[in-house]
Amino acid sequence: MFEQMLKSESVWLSGEGPEHSVVLSSRVRLARNVKGFPYPPTSRSEGKRETLEIVKAAIEKSGSLKEGKFYFAKPIDELDRAFLIERHLISPEFLGDKANQGIFIGDGENISIMINEEDHLRIQSIQSGLSVESACELAERVDEDLGKVLEFDFDREFGYLTSCPTNVGTGMRASVLIHLPGLALTREMDNLISSITKFGLAVRGFYGEGSDVLGNLFQISNQTTLGRSEDDIIDSLLKVTRQMIEYEGKARETLLADAKDQIEDKIWRAYGILKHARVLTSAEVMNLLSAVRLGIGMGMIKELPVSSVNSMLLLTQPAHLQKYLQKRMDSGERDEARAELVRKMFQNGSETFSQEEAL
Repeated sequence: MFEQMLKSESVWLSGEGPEHSVVLSSRVRLARNVKGFPYPPTSRSEGKRETLEIVKAAIEKSGSLKEGKFYFAKPIDELDRAFLIERHLISPEFLGDKANQGIFIGDGENISIMINEEDHLRIQSIQSGLSVESACELAERVDEDLGKVLEFDFDREFGYLTSCPTNVGTGMRASVLIHLPGLALTREMDNLISSITKFGLAVRGFYGEGSDVLGNLFQISNQTTLGRSEDDIIDSLLKVTRQMIEYEGKARETLLADAKDQIEDKIWRAYGILKHARVLTSAEVMNLLSAVRLGIGMGMIKELPVSSVNSMLLLTQPAHLQKYLQKRMDSGERDEARAELVRKMFQNGSETFSQEEAL
């Protein structure tokens, strides 16, 4: 399944959004539940199946969801599940009850809807760069469209009701995926993370809650929704993100002023390893690509666009590699295949590289 998705770029990888040299993507997710039905954690199979069919019917009637495809979860195997997680289309917790779950994925992957995860619906919009407001507009448009057919569980005092109390209210989680190698190299991240949490925001790894930080990529999101409006959540996230972009810029200036030779050596060593390596682990390639992405942002590397590096961050992930080569591989085989794919990117000093060209 999903082979056709390998042949097209995910919208959030385009490297065309605002502040794209630092912010890879912006995401807004809305949690909704259909009134009159038990929520997934306490619902029996019959109730989940009925909810699944009701939501699927609503999606098919939606004018804003004409471009895309609905998938029942049952045929999705573990490789495809990992593939969707890597593309940031589903949560790591999704597909625990495949018999009663489904997912809608819009063309371009800028919109997706998980059905019967922790809540009946998880509506997600993801955009390139610092585009939280446009991601919110798309998610709310889909939410409003589906709300014409479905009656969502809403309380006048508390707002939208959800399985987890931290989502009650707007049901909104807004986040940015931000690249902060300068702050990591100047060892300022720990203090900044402590400051960010005071604004009601959380800092997580590449795949969100419970995941590790890879390639100096951090996910910053709001922690609570109760008592806060959508505008308040977005304004707070944008304010902190813009401050982080400013701090990152100053950190890069400091590196150039105080350790120019060392930082140039680090960047070009990473470039050389990626261009010639025969074996690359997943964690290693993320860190090396982080250095190259820093080099592009600092104007040292001009022959590669940031969109090419974004593509490689995704294509070198384990599930993408196996789907690309159409075979299951152990970790050693993946490490060799990953290095070969990266070498192809740098072949003959190519200035552009896309998922479609890789295939």
